[in-house]
Formats: sequence, C-alpha cells, structure tokens
Amino acid sequence: MIVLPESLQAWNSPAFEDIFKSEVGRLENSQLPLQKGLKHSSYVSDSEFNVVILKTSETSENLSIKTGVFYAGVIAGSCCADDPTPLDEQTEYCVIQFAINKLTAEAKIILLRDDL
Repeated sequence: MIVLPESLQAWNSPAFEDIFKSEVGRLENSQLPLQKGLKHSSYVSDSEFNVVILKTSETSENLSIKTGVFYAGVIAGSCCADDPTPLDEQTEYCVIQFAINKLTAEAKIILLRDDL
C-alpha cells in the first residue's frame, strides 16, 4: 500500500507540486507500474525517474493527479557470461494516474494509455 500524506496535506497550496514530486520520487521503481509501460526496452532500470504533473482534479473522496513519468529501461543481452552487449539505458515515458484518498492518504496507481 502506498500512502502519500504529505501530498494530501499540501493539496491546494503553492507547494503541492514540489511536495508531490518529492514524495512520489521517494517511491521505489517497483512500486509504480513502470514495467507495464515499457515501449522501447525490456526491463526497468534502477535509475531515478522524473514525474511531471499533467492534470489535477478533486472529487468528494479523492485527489486525482495525472502524471507523466520519464524513466529508463534496458534491453537485456543474452545473459551469457561472455555476452559483449552493453546494458544501454533507453528513455521511457508513461502516464500514471494517482488517486489519493482524502481520508487515509492511500494512493491507487493506474497506468494510463498516453495516446488518449
């Protein structure tokens, strides 16, 4: 379960964007659906990712934050000990929707199609 209490507390403040990016940035890559969002590589790299807020909205129950996430993926070689293929990182991008519950700060995370 992912909880984003700092983002919930900062909602509608000038600091929201920075706080949200910082709080999400502390998540591990495996906590986000980055693997499912790959288009140019086969595995998500362990390197850092960057979040861009695309749209925010609010309902009576949730805060909704649509984000673009830039991250790195790698194309793995044959996994042989003598494989000369270097692990080059490829830039990847996906769109992720965060729905933060206003009472609990629990976040539901959904991978969206970015061509909509």
